[in-house]
Amino acid sequence: MRFTIAIPAFKGKFLFQCIQSILNQDFKDFELIIVNDASPENLDEIVDKFDDDRIVYFKNKINTGAENVVDNWNLCLSYSKGDYMVLMGDDDLMERNYLSVFNNLIEKYPNHNIYHCRSYIINDNSEILGLTPSWPRWESVYENMWHRMSKFRSQYISDFVYKREFLLYIGGYFKLPLAWASDDITAYLAAIDKGIIHSQEPVFCYRESDITISNSGSVGLKIKAINEEEKWFDSFLQNNIPENNLDQYFYNMINKGKDKYFLKKRIDTIAYNGLRKGYYIKDIIKFVSKKSDYNLSLMHILYAVILAFKKDRSKTI
Repeated sequence: MRFTIAIPAFKGKFLFQCIQSILNQDFKDFELIIVNDASPENLDEIVDKFDDDRIVYFKNKINTGAENVVDNWNLCLSYSKGDYMVLMGDDDLMERNYLSVFNNLIEKYPNHNIYHCRSYIINDNSEILGLTPSWPRWESVYENMWHRMSKFRSQYISDFVYKREFLLYIGGYFKLPLAWASDDITAYLAAIDKGIIHSQEPVFCYRESDITISNSGSVGLKIKAINEEEKWFDSFLQNNIPENNLDQYFYNMINKGKDKYFLKKRIDTIAYNGLRKGYYIKDIIKFVSKKSDYNLSLMHILYAVILAFKKDRSKTI
């Protein structure tokens, strides 16, 4: 079997559309694994609307929860049988030629562990809001890291296709709380030796919604994930020295910009998630005051808090 497409499903709102977009693929050699993560919604009714023997449906007895969502990703992987693995969000969509585009890439570059496409950004009405940037056909892990840190790259778990054998070899998708940066680090691991092969065709549709984990998860867990991501970067940069001059350039740029990147990520996380949910200054301090290195960031965050609360006089500081 060529592909396994897996949906770790919890939300029902867009699940029917997601499944339909997968079954409508013009490349037919795939299985669709759906793992119901003990959802309180009636996902059975949605799945039962499809009569297709490529669908394999599982139900977890206990919900893995948003913090441990990567456990459900890896459960999906454990059920898979295809040579290549695709993990789909339960509210996202595939263009009809998604699999055929990736199959063509694999045919042309069979010795790589990871492949990637451009993506449309869509809203709740499936209207296109944007398009992720174009990429070179081949990109080293250092280039990808640097572009991600510099905010020049937008990528999601479902616009990557992995060689399933490699994912099993590394123990599955890299686990961080809320899957925060899990997709990035998994991609970096897969790209270390041979880089990433990109398609210029946008064949995936990522849905921006307030109900996604990345927009709704605990700010405390996100800060924890960022700390763990930073430790991973430190270990990676200590143990992986690039072999050519271009990679050395990006390696140096990653080292140079790493602290600034994580500082900004903390500020962004708190500003978007913490303030939006009414966190107070005392709540924010405990997330960022554990390391003396972040005293400057704390001042910037407090200033951002003051500005934000001035806009909402219903809250008090």
